[in-house]
Amino acid sequence: MEKYLRPTAAIDCDNESVKRKANQLTEGQGSATDKAKSLFRFVRDEVRYNFYALSDFLDDYRASATMARGEGFCIQKAIVLAALARAVGIPARLRFAVIRNPLASDKIKGLLGGDLFVSHGYNELYLGGKWLKVSPIYDRQLCEGKRLVLVEFDGVNHAILPSHSLDGEPHIEYVLDRGHYDDLPLDEVIDWRIEGYGADYLERVKRAVEARNARL
Repeated sequence: MEKYLRPTAAIDCDNESVKRKANQLTEGQGSATDKAKSLFRFVRDEVRYNFYALSDFLDDYRASATMARGEGFCIQKAIVLAALARAVGIPARLRFAVIRNPLASDKIKGLLGGDLFVSHGYNELYLGGKWLKVSPIYDRQLCEGKRLVLVEFDGVNHAILPSHSLDGEPHIEYVLDRGHYDDLPLDEVIDWRIEGYGADYLERVKRAVEARNARL
C-alpha cells in the first residue's frame, strides 16, 4: 500500500501548496471517508474541466501545476485528486480506460476522428477496506450547462461517469479497461493516443487551441 501514498514526479503530494490545500479542505474532519468526499468535490468543481489542456509534457501533469492553473482535462484532474488524497494519508491511484462519449462537441470529435477517448483517466481511492472508482472529471458548471448528470461521491460506493445525460441521451460507455497505476504512465498514454488518433494528434489540438484563443 505504501506506493499509493508516496509522492511521484506527477503526483507531487509532498509539494507545499498541495499539502496546504489538502489540510485546508479536510480541517476538522476525522474520517478518511469525509476527507475523501471533500477532496473529491474540490477537484470536481474548483479545477475546471478543459479538454484543450491536453499535453504530452510531464510538467503539465504535476498536481501542483494543475491546481495553480485551476483547470485540466481528465488525467490532470485525476492526478490532483490522487495527490491531495495521498497528502492526507488516503491511498490513491490512477486508472485508465477507453470510453465512448457521443455527447462530446463536434469540434472535439473532429479532432479525435470520432467519439472514442483512448486515454481517459480517473481515480481509485482506498476507503473502508476496498478500492473505490471515482471520477472527479466534469465540474458542476459544465454539467449544468450541458445537462449532464453530476457525479456525486458518498465515500462508500463507486462514482464513475454516468451512462446517460439528464435528458436520457447516451453519454459515457466504458469500452476497455487499461488497469490501474501508482504513477502517471506518460509514455503509455502517448502510445495509446498515437495508436488511436495518429502521430499528429497533438499538433491538431494545438492548432485548435490557437484558433480558440484567437476568438476570445
